[in-house]
Amino acid sequence: MAELTKETDFPLYLYHHGKNDRIYELFGAHKQTVGGKAGYRFRVWAPHAKSVSVVGDFNGWDDSANVMERMVDGESFELFIPGLRQYNIYKYCITAQDGRKLMKTDPVGFHTETPPQNASKLFDLDGYEWHDRTYLEALYKRNSFSSPMNIYEVNLLSWKKYPDGNYFSYRDLARELVPYVKEMGYTHVEFMPVTEFPFDGSWGYQVTGYFAVTSRLGTPKDFMYLVDEFHRAGIGVILDWVPAHFPKDAHGLYEFDGQPLYESSQWDRMEHKSWGTRRFDYGRSEVLSFLISSACFFFDKFHADGLRVDAVASMLYLDYDKRPGEWVPNIYGENKNLEAIAFLRKLNEAVFLRFPHALMIAEESTAWGLVTKPGSVGGLGFNYKWNMGWMNDMLSYLTLNPYFRMGAHNKLTFSMMYAFSENYVLPISHDEVVYGKGSLIGKMPGEYEEKFAGVRAFLGYQMAHPGKKLNFMGYEFGQFKEWDFREGLEFFLRDTYELHGKLSEYVKTLNAFYRQTPAFYEIEDSWDGFEWLAPDDADRNIVSFIRRDRQGRELIALVSFSGADAADYMLGVNKRGKYRIVFNSDDVKYGGRGALGKRHILTAVKKPSHGKQFSLRIPMPKLTCLYLERVEE
Repeated sequence: MAELTKETDFPLYLYHHGKNDRIYELFGAHKQTVGGKAGYRFRVWAPHAKSVSVVGDFNGWDDSANVMERMVDGESFELFIPGLRQYNIYKYCITAQDGRKLMKTDPVGFHTETPPQNASKLFDLDGYEWHDRTYLEALYKRNSFSSPMNIYEVNLLSWKKYPDGNYFSYRDLARELVPYVKEMGYTHVEFMPVTEFPFDGSWGYQVTGYFAVTSRLGTPKDFMYLVDEFHRAGIGVILDWVPAHFPKDAHGLYEFDGQPLYESSQWDRMEHKSWGTRRFDYGRSEVLSFLISSACFFFDKFHADGLRVDAVASMLYLDYDKRPGEWVPNIYGENKNLEAIAFLRKLNEAVFLRFPHALMIAEESTAWGLVTKPGSVGGLGFNYKWNMGWMNDMLSYLTLNPYFRMGAHNKLTFSMMYAFSENYVLPISHDEVVYGKGSLIGKMPGEYEEKFAGVRAFLGYQMAHPGKKLNFMGYEFGQFKEWDFREGLEFFLRDTYELHGKLSEYVKTLNAFYRQTPAFYEIEDSWDGFEWLAPDDADRNIVSFIRRDRQGRELIALVSFSGADAADYMLGVNKRGKYRIVFNSDDVKYGGRGALGKRHILTAVKKPSHGKQFSLRIPMPKLTCLYLERVEE
């Protein structure tokens, strides 16, 4: 039995008590020199194993050649093997209590073979020279809640591909994706999961390597280079992270040492049957250390700006996707998963303690309260939550024929009933452009030109609505085809067809306008930054409201989702005077009709409208978003 050392005793103690957020320094394979000999030290947790050995290309996969010693905790194993080099491949051969020999990838491995191969690869994470100090120093001075956040969601494996079907590598993406995102004016990118996964069709959401970025696109240091280049361009990087479940691939976490270990052993909590995956055991201290360390690992080693935590609702509810009789209530007779709730609070506390400026974003699809409030007041401790209700309402509304939208007008306005209850991100994500749902432009009714007008109007509305913004790649130039993970985006549309090119220019200009307009992002948490002008103009499918910044500067958003022009529209406003149209989605340079011509200045007259004393007479074009500001006299 291996003796305790200063290197392992306290970290191991913390690990078993669910309080080690750096297990990637304890477990896995680490380069060392022992007795003058260079090699790698391996450590793995396998409490139910009879024995564990390290096998690989260096010993002919002989499970008797490098048998590991049991550590003092009696549950973990370690072994130093001299002479090994970076990129040697290895697995743990675990002898279960029933005599089965299980070949397992390292749960804390930093690199793997490229799927469909699945062995771990030795890799030394140290030595990358970062160049993002200026970016990080600026980040530390910035308050994300009062800063612009406009996120471009990307699937790195399918943003672009080579003609032969090969992926763009991390370094290829650094060369092409980084300048594209910067040119288009986004503040952040969000990558769909890059943690190693075996099945391409899972899009990365069935993870086998919680400490390894996918080797399909390169090495961990190549990924560091990609993040570094984004930071040098002033762009934040958010990673999609999946702590809700893991697949049942034989080489992964599934029954790791011959029986349930990372997954719950309780019959009603073990599996997500409809997903065909295993659920983590949030009541086990070692699993908490594992997951929290995985989260911290990407902030620590890869300089991530944030994590979007996937499928939070599936963790919170014991009856999630279950019928009566398929789940057992908690000790209070409720459907709340108390262990998962405690885990999420602990996760966020641990991340913010080490990385105070982190973005922790919950993809939570129910009305669970206080998701973005601290655990000390009963919250889950995230600082942002995806507003799935807004997304569903908006997409449901947009698919309606404009002539029948009046009956669903509340879908446009209902979000303001709860807009300040959480810190929201407004997402139009990858999930909404697959499986027959249609692309964003494909959802729009009407003729070809009207579809583009509908997209422009909606994006103008989204940008002005309280909440940070997220859109999935391809929307920005109007790709009609649904996203297919096997193919790259159809960028030829932007370069070949006029309206697609003009939509791209529109999105670029809109993004820049957002970043330059504090009224659109400084006050997202109260009515101080928002005032309705006309929330109830259902007959004409028009909404209007004011956004304000901290200095009291105002901008009016007026949006028509109608299929007909409103030739003599009267917009109620608070003050007399002149108003300038500062942004017009119907401008011909964006592919619009230019129905307003050269009309840029409007004068408010003393005529009541929408409950206001004054009003502006506007020949409002159909499917158009206008932004107006009062001209100070």
